Amino acid sequence: MIRLDGAVACVTGGGRGIGRATAAALTARGAQVWIGDIDLAAARAAADEIGCHAALLDVADPDSFTQFLDLAGQSGPVEVLVNNAGIMRLSPFLELDLAGHHRELAINVGGVVNGMSLALPGMVSRGRGHIVNVASMAAKVTTPGVAVYCASKFAVAALSRAVRAELAGTGVTITTVMPAAVHTELTSGVNLNLQPTLEPDQVGQAIVDTVRHRRAEVTLPRWLAPMGVIEQGIPESALNAIKSRFVGSDPGRFEADSRRAYLDRLKR
Repeated sequence: MIRLDGAVACVTGGGRGIGRATAAALTARGAQVWIGDIDLAAARAAADEIGCHAALLDVADPDSFTQFLDLAGQSGPVEVLVNNAGIMRLSPFLELDLAGHHRELAINVGGVVNGMSLALPGMVSRGRGHIVNVASMAAKVTTPGVAVYCASKFAVAALSRAVRAELAGTGVTITTVMPAAVHTELTSGVNLNLQPTLEPDQVGQAIVDTVRHRRAEVTLPRWLAPMGVIEQGIPESALNAIKSRFVGSDPGRFEADSRRAYLDRLKR
């Protein structure tokens, strides 16, 4: 088990939401935390309030990720990496631009590939380390209106599972965390009335707890764990009828004014 007191921990996308809550929870347990975020101002503001470090990070750029880990490594070997950065674009698949699809995959999947590729060699050589890949219940249940987001989270879960098997016996572990909808900017403007929801602090605490128990996969809330089996076991026509009750007949729609700040950030 990794002792968090004094351990160097890196959190991507830590300027807001789940990442910020995770950084706060890690800091509270004594870790030396580095927040990486493409919005450096938000990262610095969060770090100042939490009492940790901040640095610029574009997770889709391997050079940027290397610089971030090298900077954090000046505090000591990176023992914990939380791959949290991600974006979610809402609207039917054909109404969204192709370049945006590729960008979403580059951040949500490519960012995890970059982080693992760069952090794991040092962890394996030391025989010590833990990576948390933040996916979503979208890794188990497909949802119309967020097709590429679902694809990216399925990919993160599968990647984590495969690499976890390769790392058996090395002393290095990977946990995939799959929360239900979380009240952050990522879900702003979305009608969540019929869905189980969480607060960022709940997810952050669950992420930090994985350093102790190192379970392979964590669903939040836990009672959603069988949803992947249900997704595969129910005929698709019946499943689509059920999903229409949650997403409506016009999938991917959102309240534009409530989501405007998030959409403006995605354009930067």
